[in-house]
Amino acid sequence: MKNGTMMQFFHWYSPEDTLWKEVNEKAEYLGYLGITSVWLPPASKGELGGMSVGYDTYDLFDLGEFDQKGSVRTKYGTKDEFLAATQALHDRGVQVIVDFVFNHKAGGDESELMQAVKVNESNRLETVSEPYDIEAFTRFTFPGRNGQYSDFIWDKHCFTGVDYDHKNQEHGIFNLMSEYGNDWEEMIDEEKGNYDFLMFCDIEFRNPAVRDELLKYATWLHELTYYDGVRLDAVKHIPPHYFKEFLHLLRERIGKNIFAVGEYWAPGHLELLTRYIEATDGTMSLYDSALQHNFHLASKSGSAYDLRQIFDKSLVSHSPELAVTLVDNHDTQPLQALEAPVEFWFKPLAYALILLRKDGYPCIFHPDLFGASYWDKGEDGQDYEIFINRVDELEPMLYARKDFAFGVQRDYFESANAIGWTRAGNDEHGGCAVVMSNGDGATIAMEIGSRYAGRSFKDILGKISDEIWVNESGWAEFHCGPGSVSVYTEVV
Repeated sequence: MKNGTMMQFFHWYSPEDTLWKEVNEKAEYLGYLGITSVWLPPASKGELGGMSVGYDTYDLFDLGEFDQKGSVRTKYGTKDEFLAATQALHDRGVQVIVDFVFNHKAGGDESELMQAVKVNESNRLETVSEPYDIEAFTRFTFPGRNGQYSDFIWDKHCFTGVDYDHKNQEHGIFNLMSEYGNDWEEMIDEEKGNYDFLMFCDIEFRNPAVRDELLKYATWLHELTYYDGVRLDAVKHIPPHYFKEFLHLLRERIGKNIFAVGEYWAPGHLELLTRYIEATDGTMSLYDSALQHNFHLASKSGSAYDLRQIFDKSLVSHSPELAVTLVDNHDTQPLQALEAPVEFWFKPLAYALILLRKDGYPCIFHPDLFGASYWDKGEDGQDYEIFINRVDELEPMLYARKDFAFGVQRDYFESANAIGWTRAGNDEHGGCAVVMSNGDGATIAMEIGSRYAGRSFKDILGKISDEIWVNESGWAEFHCGPGSVSVYTEVV
């Protein structure tokens, strides 16, 4: 039996031309830590070529093989390096999760004339013009690839909207008039009236040729990498019925019930996550953006936050089997558009809450394990240097998840500033006890099980030096320091 643990093996500012090599070098270490799957960034060529993070997708079939957009390699390396990285993970028994960016395309090779209406950016259902001719870069011919792997040409019939009219040199949001409907596709969320359009050239999923091409790409990539799961970008802006069909056909075609997780970012809005799950018939998991929001607020509030409410309105409390839990990711890190980082002091507490409990599929973040530093401009236009320190407690928590986070869970959420729980273990694994506080140090009496009567436990994080002895009834008093967490396992 294994506890599944995912790792996001990149961040927004990952250095250029190093990542695939780093995956290869660290694959053995990740397996040793108990990482069971690795989420890799988009491997395809983006509009910015060798500088693209990957979410400005240009050519899905260029994995760093063709001279396009000023570079052969992607930001992360070459196609050969990418394939070597996926093979290294599989060799260590670690699953590969690839990132599909299907909402939009960027960096078209040629412009086309088309009819469109301009819409209100705050309410895309409100048109602010009559239909008129615009010119947009909606023709993607991929001259550097020259038809290898796929000869499909993307054109204006493949998109619902664009954000730039080249003819009139005007930025905005333009809804294209097409044979598939002179409107946006239907979304479950009414934010901005209709949030089908996010950026660049928005893909038209009502076009059957588009659906076929995306399925062809997903199948082709599986033939190269034998990936085990997919991360689906920006599903909030894509009709849920599309992914129901896509995942069914993909799983059928490759003969494998691959894992899928969607990015529906809706902090503080559990109801939107559950509506999307219902709309997709549970065919995919979702990142628990609601829980991440709770972590962010708790870290900002200090002792004013009631820890008993940390799981309130979270996906893991509602649909634990479909919740991918996380502390931070590339969108929440400082200087990003959705910036909502968890303060450093609270990260060990947050990681304990996702790694050492029975519910959810936890995903750890590359900078929290390895650290990171980078420069970027803030909203005020000033340059900032950001440091993300390594969370020293994360590595021992990963070992604890691998070896001790099993069996019956008993919760002790009885104080606003101090909570704890125990895992009783099973025939193959020992148990553990966790206690945390966002205020003064705490002591909580908890039952871990009579099988441990007369045995001693010690804090593997090294915060509390004293051994804890379990009484004949299977209870003990477990301690933690102020604003801290301690994780106890049996002394052997």
